[in-house]
Amino acid sequence: MSVTVEKKDNNMAVLTIEIPAEKFIEAIEKAYQRQKNSIALPGFRKGKAPRKMIQKMYGAQVFFEEAANYILQTTYDDAAKESGEKIVSRPQIDITQIEEGKPFIYTATVALRPEVELGQYKGVEIPKKEISVSSDEIMADIDREREQNARDVDVDDRPVQDGDRVKLNFDGYVDGEQFDGGKAEDFDLTIGSGSFIPGFEDQIIGKNIGEDFDVNVTFPEDYHAENLKGKDAVFKCRVNAISEHQVPELDDDFVQDVSEFDTVDEYKASVEKKIRERKESELKRENETAAVRAALKNAKMDIPDAMVDDQAKTLVEEFAQRIQSQGMNMQQYMQITGMNDEMLEQQMKPQALERIQNSLLLEAVAKAENIEISDERLDEEIGKMAESYNMEKEKLYDLMGEESKKQMKQDLAVQEAVKVIAENAVEVDMPEETVDLEETPEENN
Repeated sequence: MSVTVEKKDNNMAVLTIEIPAEKFIEAIEKAYQRQKNSIALPGFRKGKAPRKMIQKMYGAQVFFEEAANYILQTTYDDAAKESGEKIVSRPQIDITQIEEGKPFIYTATVALRPEVELGQYKGVEIPKKEISVSSDEIMADIDREREQNARDVDVDDRPVQDGDRVKLNFDGYVDGEQFDGGKAEDFDLTIGSGSFIPGFEDQIIGKNIGEDFDVNVTFPEDYHAENLKGKDAVFKCRVNAISEHQVPELDDDFVQDVSEFDTVDEYKASVEKKIRERKESELKRENETAAVRAALKNAKMDIPDAMVDDQAKTLVEEFAQRIQSQGMNMQQYMQITGMNDEMLEQQMKPQALERIQNSLLLEAVAKAENIEISDERLDEEIGKMAESYNMEKEKLYDLMGEESKKQMKQDLAVQEAVKVIAENAVEVDMPEETVDLEETPEENN
């Protein structure tokens, strides 16, 4: 096998790969051996017809497609290594010569890893932000805890009030006729939730358990059912049960039940501390993202389109895995959104480009700063992983291949590069930019 490389603009290259004629003949023979049992030839039993006879009957190219696929699958990876280039995309394959008795020649058009020209990455400017925690934020957290500890208590000595939860029978009529979906028994409804047609829930307030009554409403003009839009309706109703949603008072007893503190003031102080710590963590991520983006503006790199296309495909695959974990497949998603594969990949390209740029930048900074991860640091990180997986560190270490360990060292080096950029950034007063907290620089690798 021989490999030649022709460099193109925009970090693209064409590899010309020549396979000796005898290797292609071997591939044809493999294709023949695999297919011969399914080929019928007059005068021969299946599987017994000679290859030359089959080629004479069906054409010399009868086994070329399978032979070519075999050659491509078994030679490209070695050819890519032999080229000595850092290839960062799937190859675009073109067969330029395919003839028995002659070398098999094909080309692979690929993207090459771009070189990064670092600009200023220490001392970049990022927005200055202050952390504050308001009393409203503290009470919002406490109210959520109170709500989690709330309970529903059955009541039978009073009529329905706003905020109650009721079990309701209802039967709806329009123009004296029942309509589909308008009937239910023991339906759970929270009064004031706005779950039903406007005006419906208000008319249940003041009714008692076992009381029969009518609720008169008008369906909205934009109601989803065409036959009910703007129609007057009567619902014959009965309340079967009432329960009162009781949220515990914020007092020392509640505090002692839900925390290790004794007083409301101590509890509020602890909630404030947690909110502040959460905001500090979020601000750290914001600052890292802003600093890396500022450093990226100062860097130069020529990203080939093929590299972006491949990364976009990867992002689509990751997206498909996420929605599948949520109980939806890609076909359903496409039907709901009206998207197709091409549109989704196109939508992913800006994010793909930024992920590539961040990755190249941070790896270049790690190299410039001579950041190397020691075996001791790797061992420490594997120990943390083992603990999170609830398994022995030695077992996890043995399960990880050398490539996984190498990749883990690279990821850790990138994280250190983020720290170098962020810790040397200068906070200044400037208009705030919208920062996507869904992606941090570390996640872009």
